[in-house]
Amino acid sequence: MTGTTSHQPETTLDPAFSGAGAAATPWPDARRELETAATFWLTSVRPEGRPHVTPLIGAWLDGAVYFATGAGERKARNLAANPHCAVSTGGSALDEGLDVVVEGDAAQVRDRALLGRVADAYTAKYGRHVTSPEGTFHGLPEAIRRGEGPLVFEVTPRVAFAFAKGEPFGQTRYRFPARAPGGA
Repeated sequence: MTGTTSHQPETTLDPAFSGAGAAATPWPDARRELETAATFWLTSVRPEGRPHVTPLIGAWLDGAVYFATGAGERKARNLAANPHCAVSTGGSALDEGLDVVVEGDAAQVRDRALLGRVADAYTAKYGRHVTSPEGTFHGLPEAIRRGEGPLVFEVTPRVAFAFAKGEPFGQTRYRFPARAPGGA
């Protein structure tokens, strides 16, 4: 099931970074942001230790963020050397919305059934952007299904943060129980 997991996080509000009267953002609200985000930002680490940040499309599926990239792209090379990364989404408004950051380790997906489910999630979420010949990412789901071309990575959260903007603003931390990649 998309967006669900039996692994519920421990949720806490950080009062040092929250306004008076703020409450912790419930995990289903943060998860909804991950499910509906059109774009994400991936932060990985270059071999010499400098950060690398890049926008990408992705899908939240069974408690993890999935994205595709070419094997020769900087983010794929970074993740091959160091899987620690962060995936974030949100808006640029200062006084409204919710920004969400997921920290975890990226693992390459090789299971054909899971690759098919990721491809289906991309098709359902991005529609014509991945299905129309005029779409920016045309053909991506089919390439994922065949296991050709792009590498698919899964980032299972170890910890996540939600930053509620506006009044009252608040910072919520989610700590997740350990689980194996692939939703096991």
